[in-house]
Amino acid sequence: MELINHRLRLHADPSRVVVRPFHIPMDAQGNVPSRTQRLVAEVLEMGAGEAREQLEEVLKDFEARHWQTRRVFMTRYDEVEDQLDLNGAEISDEKRQLIGAYFCHEYSYAAAALMNPSAVPHFDQSGMPEGSMRVIMSMRAVGEGHISSVAFREGIITDGGHMKLAPEPPFATATDLTDRGDAMPEGEVTVHRHRDSTLSGTVIFPITKAQSNGLEDLRITHFAHQDGSDEWIGTYTAYNGSVIQSELMRTRDFRAFDLVPMTGAAARNKGMALFPRKVGDEYMMIGRSDGENLFLLRSDKLTHWDDGVKILAPHYPWELVQIGNCGPPIELDEGWLLLTHGVGAMRKYSIGAALLDKDDPSKVLARSPLPILAAKDQDREGYVPNVVYSCGAIKHGDTLFLPYGIADSSIGFAFVPISEMLAAMA
Repeated sequence: MELINHRLRLHADPSRVVVRPFHIPMDAQGNVPSRTQRLVAEVLEMGAGEAREQLEEVLKDFEARHWQTRRVFMTRYDEVEDQLDLNGAEISDEKRQLIGAYFCHEYSYAAAALMNPSAVPHFDQSGMPEGSMRVIMSMRAVGEGHISSVAFREGIITDGGHMKLAPEPPFATATDLTDRGDAMPEGEVTVHRHRDSTLSGTVIFPITKAQSNGLEDLRITHFAHQDGSDEWIGTYTAYNGSVIQSELMRTRDFRAFDLVPMTGAAARNKGMALFPRKVGDEYMMIGRSDGENLFLLRSDKLTHWDDGVKILAPHYPWELVQIGNCGPPIELDEGWLLLTHGVGAMRKYSIGAALLDKDDPSKVLARSPLPILAAKDQDREGYVPNVVYSCGAIKHGDTLFLPYGIADSSIGFAFVPISEMLAAMA
């Protein structure tokens, strides 16, 4: 099988930074901490000249590194002000910005790693020449404290195995809640991309308590509802430092993103991947309920998933330790193409595939006895060596566009002929 490995690699980049809120925790009774009150009081006691001088010093250091820095500081001031009783004090814009700056910090969201991508067709295909497709790629970006967030990148692929990514804007911006305040919410939330920010410069950070230590491994699919409407839906793992749960990211325009916890026994596990449409009258997912085998999950509700039926177990030497999915199933004329990852000796990762029956995906029609892609040569060195891992590929003509993570550190790209992949299955 002739696999084309693209020369492009995406790597961690500590220069990609965003402004994040600096939170001083409430006390056990939910009261505003004295440090917050002290910081605000110190700024309010400054003379106008001193406040201006201090703000100019901050802006000299950071305004060229961030987009609309003054507006960010003012927004952060408004959030802090909601906690305080300022007795209607008249506060200048300069002091408001300076207070906001004290409650912000700079965060390098991809300083440690950029990995585990997923790709979907872009919602805007206008102006594309024949044989070309505009795509959206999500990536797991890992920063300080090994906290994961979701970053995006737009690009174009061709049926000739070429690709070009849109340039990253000089400033990255984080999505955020409307009227968030300083409290960490729980449950379902909706975050918004700033109206002036490009998608390639947008990062979704953990927002809720369940996500506080990371949003991991978004597997995104272009979902076709039975009423004819479209939605982009991704599954990811929310991690709070000790407990994981599976959640959904849902969007129709890549402007507003609903982050929705899932319920049910299967939602306590990692690695769930949604089929891009209902099969019959049921939603379906691929999951790994026992951490070792792959299961088909069925539900009449997108947000509730119980355990399903085992359909794939480790069989070949390259996958004997465990298997998992590498993204949502891809619909072909022949059936559902499911990319898998296998772990073999020395915990070496490889990517393979299986073909599931189109009407009854619990039936496995064939699977690859040999890997499509394995960790070797330039694709083995990094933070966790000998790992290749994808969270989702795209069918484009008779070719599979496969972005993949390398050693939990960087991202590579491959183009795989689908007909050759199917012919190699047993």
